[in-house]
Amino acid sequence: MHMGIIEGLLDRLVLVGGVLCGGTAPSFIAQYRQRVGGHLDQVLQDLLPFQQIANLRHGGSLEALVQHHLRSTDATFRDEGTAIQAMMTSAQRLRAAYEGLNGSLFEQSAFMAVHAEPELLRATWQIYEPSFALSVQGLVFAASVGVVVWLAFLGLWFLLSMPFRRRTPKLAQG
Repeated sequence: MHMGIIEGLLDRLVLVGGVLCGGTAPSFIAQYRQRVGGHLDQVLQDLLPFQQIANLRHGGSLEALVQHHLRSTDATFRDEGTAIQAMMTSAQRLRAAYEGLNGSLFEQSAFMAVHAEPELLRATWQIYEPSFALSVQGLVFAASVGVVVWLAFLGLWFLLSMPFRRRTPKLAQG
């Protein structure tokens, strides 16, 4: 008897918690996307002077500029080439992340589940200000997340409670 009340209360709390998490996820994704965009803007700004040098001396190719640096006998110049190459790689990665966050809310969530960068997630979480999305897409997303979390909870509850369920005796066959 008491187990049924506890299960009923817990499953409703899990459902409400899932809906709240799903409802606030869009604001987290938007803040994460904004952070990715800011980092992309910064690295592109940092690359701008090197792009100008590449335009003057290497036909506009940053890669050619980097190779020129890497072939140098001067260790400092080679290190600078490695640093420019790292900025280029960072710009490509951030551009791909920014573009991956341009789809629907469901696509953005899937992208983040697979490709989110832990450092950017932590930084976003530290300043995250939750808000509940009241758009149709946000409400559908919130309900979907709530139902998925709730069904996962019910499935786990069922599996974990199996050993404790009373077994009904089989009727004697005559």
